[in-house]
Amino acid sequence: MGRLSSLTARTALSLAVVLAIVGLVASAPVGSVLVVEDVHTGERYLTESVGEGSTVALEYTHSVEKSRVYDEYRVDGDTLVNTRMEFESYGWGLPSRVNVTTVNGTLVYDPDEPITELDSLSVSPGRIADHTLIVDGRRHDLVAATRGNDVTIHIEHRSLLEMIL
Repeated sequence: MGRLSSLTARTALSLAVVLAIVGLVASAPVGSVLVVEDVHTGERYLTESVGEGSTVALEYTHSVEKSRVYDEYRVDGDTLVNTRMEFESYGWGLPSRVNVTTVNGTLVYDPDEPITELDSLSVSPGRIADHTLIVDGRRHDLVAATRGNDVTIHIEHRSLLEMIL
């Protein structure tokens, strides 16, 4: 009987070690997602897989100028780095004292250094502004997806287990 209980103890220990390793592997961060969630309730409206260097952009109509604005960000770890802006006319909140170029009638601000770096981006999607979120070329109607509710947009790291579930 002593040999059987020794074998059972070794099997139980081996099983515990295997389960611990599986648990560690399953909980280790393996990917990142862009999350769009309600400012007040935390409800998640969108999650999109992103990687280091992914492009995230907001496209909308300027409230005063009634012209297109495009703000482009690059994913850098947990940070959204604003790297480029395109707009059709100068207006409130748009860069006016920076070096811009004109490309096909669009003013482009594409500096060598980041415009700003954000842990999260707050947006109030609106029907008049017609906010569109673009993630690596995939377009999302932000107004429809959020029902026009105020949101934050940020990066989260996901474990293998979270990606599967």
